[in-house]
Amino acid sequence: MNKSELVKALAEKAEFTQKDAAKALEAMVATIQDALAKGDKVQIIGFGSFEVRDRKERKVISPATRKEIVVPATKVPAFKPGKSLKEAIAVKPAAKGKKAAAKKKK
Repeated sequence: MNKSELVKALAEKAEFTQKDAAKALEAMVATIQDALAKGDKVQIIGFGSFEVRDRKERKVISPATRKEIVVPATKVPAFKPGKSLKEAIAVKPAAKGKKAAAKKKK
């Protein structure tokens, strides 16, 4: 799903116009970005948490030159899904019986 598809789906679910849904999405993204830039954690109960994590300095080998390069320490955004989101997308085990047997025949 891309941004325009997300805006359409948001507009339908919230009964907004697409223009209002786009504004709401832009405002949400900007707010999350601003909070992360300050080092704050953004927690949406049931959905997940956005946070900033520190990545340590590390040494890598360039495949082109085979020389060792030092990659400096940096901060990266991270998302940790919440319990409800994990449960909503979890794969349910296949039911035993006719449906499972039909899948095996294909």
